[in-house]
Amino acid sequence: MSDLTQIIEAGKLQDRASPWPLWTTGFLAACAWGLGAIVTIAFPDVVPWGATQLFATLIGAGAAILLVLSFVVQRLGAGGRLIVHYGPWLIALGLWFTFWEISTAKLGWLPKPFFSPPQGLLNVYVVDWQRLLLCIAYTLRLWAIGFGSGIVVGYVIGVALGWSRGVSYWGMPVLKLIGPVPATAWIPCTFFFFPTTFAASCFIVALASGIPVAILTASGVGAVNRSYYDVGRILGASNWYLIRNIAVPAALPHVFVGLFMGLYYSFAVLVVAEMLGAKYGLGWYIQFQTAYSAYANVYAALLIMAFLCASIVRLLFAVRDRLLGWQKGFI
Repeated sequence: MSDLTQIIEAGKLQDRASPWPLWTTGFLAACAWGLGAIVTIAFPDVVPWGATQLFATLIGAGAAILLVLSFVVQRLGAGGRLIVHYGPWLIALGLWFTFWEISTAKLGWLPKPFFSPPQGLLNVYVVDWQRLLLCIAYTLRLWAIGFGSGIVVGYVIGVALGWSRGVSYWGMPVLKLIGPVPATAWIPCTFFFFPTTFAASCFIVALASGIPVAILTASGVGAVNRSYYDVGRILGASNWYLIRNIAVPAALPHVFVGLFMGLYYSFAVLVVAEMLGAKYGLGWYIQFQTAYSAYANVYAALLIMAFLCASIVRLLFAVRDRLLGWQKGFI
């Protein structure tokens, strides 16, 4: 028996002998989070910040949970395997909290008001949560209307461009002309063509999200093998049938690429769009707090926007995997 086989067999015997094997990465993560809690509570702040005790309590509780998980995570099935997968990130997050706390609140290397410690952001959520929730609702409303209308129009235009040579002849040069222009560059025109600032903001978001969807959809429809259409026509299929059952399904991978690009572009212009006279919204909130040098509030709002975008991206991935499951292994 080779040395490697002996080591593997010894490890299996050790696992069977110990009903609670230690998850070393989780234990190190617990130590990292515990260190952050100790630094937060044991050393004084250079400048007073709110929610210091609360932040120390939260990451201390996180350290305790990770310590327990380091002994029981192997028994949690699929959820445990997911936690183990992100174990190194949990260590990095604990070390980041510690460094962030030391460099801002404890030593002041990154001074106020330009930088905020983690408890500064937490204090914003505790004190200003009602206004933040209202701003989130306004932002999601604007984004949903703008992004939804943009991808629908972009999808229809993309299918027309990819299917019809005449539409492509006249439409593709126009699309290539306005595509590279940033959506925010059209702001002066929006004030003339739209009656309200909200409608103008929706148009900016729709334009930023619709153009990549149109271009990628046209590319996907145009890339379909023409022999599929010929076979369909021989069997008596109409153009509408060919579009619905051949062109669109085959182009879906390209469509989803356009959706992901449009999603990121829409969030990139969302802050600017909400500066067009909006009364609420995360973009308005960022602009308002920046005017008063309340950068902790600015960072808190940016963190919320990043979380919203990441959540929608995750949802879009789930939808894509659901719709394109039949193409698994081919794309």
